[in-house]
Amino acid sequence: MTATTQTNETLQEFAGWHGPDVRVDRAAGVIRGVKILGLRSRNGRVYLPEALAQAAPLYEDAKVNLNHPKDQPARPRDYQDRIGAIRNVALRDGEGLFADFHFNPKHALAEQLAWDAEHAPANVGFSHHVQARTARRGDDLVVEAITRVESVDLVADPATTRGLFEGRTGRGCEAAPGAASAATPAERRPEPGEATHAEAAGEVRRLREDLARREGDIARREEDIARREAELALLQRREHARRMLAECGLPAPDETNPTARAVTSPEFFESLLAAPSDAAMRSLVEERARLVRSLDGGAQSRDQLLVESLFRPLDGKAFAAAITRPE
Repeated sequence: MTATTQTNETLQEFAGWHGPDVRVDRAAGVIRGVKILGLRSRNGRVYLPEALAQAAPLYEDAKVNLNHPKDQPARPRDYQDRIGAIRNVALRDGEGLFADFHFNPKHALAEQLAWDAEHAPANVGFSHHVQARTARRGDDLVVEAITRVESVDLVADPATTRGLFEGRTGRGCEAAPGAASAATPAERRPEPGEATHAEAAGEVRRLREDLARREGDIARREEDIARREAELALLQRREHARRMLAECGLPAPDETNPTARAVTSPEFFESLLAAPSDAAMRSLVEERARLVRSLDGGAQSRDQLLVESLFRPLDGKAFAAAITRPE
């Protein structure tokens, strides 16, 4: 065969994955020994063994998506399309490239994938999206080198190329030998992944609604915590004010004795709680204690009315008259 013009092309290529060595480890999320590319494709392309040997490192950790993109093959994939990656790629003489397929065991389609791999491997296969250098040699289109691996897609209906994009990007489609012509939009069969996308969108919506409810619950709990913290701070400040009164020999605010209640009135105790700092609170308590000591020391004969009037709200003149001794 004589080589003619070489071209660089974007190829998407189906390869059946099943074989006698395939082993499924559901717990680890690994399907071992899958075939990812053979020496001759369903499209009639021939892959040189040296091309596959050189391409093996390019397939290492290649991303695996569900189905081909519906519009442009090179467009970014949706997050829910990603299901796993290809690892431990190796060339088997006379057969092609084989590897271990690591899949997400929590993916929505993981159980279906594992079941098919064990019981109906013909239901699914790999289809590649790669950049390659090709040349026409007689009747064969020969892939001389794979220069870039974009992704590896899992597709259904591997027994036929119908419905799979198998041609050259941007320059029409090169159909597989004997394949039917591409279906029109009205005739196109829905692919399995389409229903899955709708289900995933519904699940995302439900998760967002659940998140909104949880955020509302969190906000209400934060309000409850803030209210409880304010109540606790007030209780602590009340205890602190009581300790200051006791240290200075003043009665507690809940004493029932009229004289004691006049000394530590509810209004006075509230003024302590409203003090801007501990120092300001202590200053108010000490000032009240000095007034009480001065009254006890020099007005032993005065009646209780004087004590009560001392701590009632009075104007300046009345306050001076209450604490001034008669000549």
